[in-house]
Amino acid sequence: MTTFPEPETKSFFATDKRLLFILLCLITLLLLYIKIAFIENETAAFEFLQDRPEGMILKIIAGLKLFSIPLIYLWKFTVIAFVIWIGCFMFGYRVTYTQCWGVVIGAEYIFLIPEVLKIMWFMVIETDPSYNDIGAFYPFSLMHFFDYYSIDKRWAYPLRALNLFEIVYWYMLVMGINHYARKDQQYVWIIVSCSYILLFFLWLLFYVMVYD
Repeated sequence: MTTFPEPETKSFFATDKRLLFILLCLITLLLLYIKIAFIENETAAFEFLQDRPEGMILKIIAGLKLFSIPLIYLWKFTVIAFVIWIGCFMFGYRVTYTQCWGVVIGAEYIFLIPEVLKIMWFMVIETDPSYNDIGAFYPFSLMHFFDYYSIDKRWAYPLRALNLFEIVYWYMLVMGINHYARKDQQYVWIIVSCSYILLFFLWLLFYVMVYD
C-alpha cells in the first residue's frame, strides 16, 4: 500500500515572513504615532516645552523612534531567533534558523495588544496624564502593584517587563516551535525555558545591576 506524507497543518507561524514583518512594522508605526501625537504631545509637560530647545529634542527623539522600528525589530528577532535555534539544536530538534525567525515574528504580535490598551486607557479613561504616567503604565504588569514615583527607578523597567503578555509570548514561542518540531510539547517548553526565558531574566538582572 502506498503511503503519503502527512500534510503540514496550516499555522499562523507558517505565513510569509516578509509579509508578517512588514505588517508588524506598519501596525507598530501607526500605534506609536497615535501614542505620540494624541497622548504624549498633549501632556502639560510637552506643551510647556514645545517652544523651548527641550521640546525640539523630544520631537527629534519621537521621530527617531518612528524611523528606527524596522531596525529594532530586525535586531531583536535576529538575537532571539538565534538563541531559540541554539536551544533547539542542543536538544536535537530539527528546526531551522529561518523557522525560528518566523516564530519570533509571529509571537511578537501579542505585544501589540498592550499598546492598543495603553492608547485606549489614556484617550478614554485617564485623559489628563503626566508624561511620567504614560511611561510608567503597562497593562497587566507588576508595576501596578508599586508606586512608580516612590520606587527606585532601576526597578521600573523590570516591573513593566514582567507582565501577562510576556507569559503569553512564551506560550506562543512554544506553539510556534512545536508547529515545526512536531514533538512532545513538554520538551519544547524546556527548550524555550533554557533559551529565551533564561536570557530574558538574565537581561533583567543585568539591567538592574548596571542601572545608574
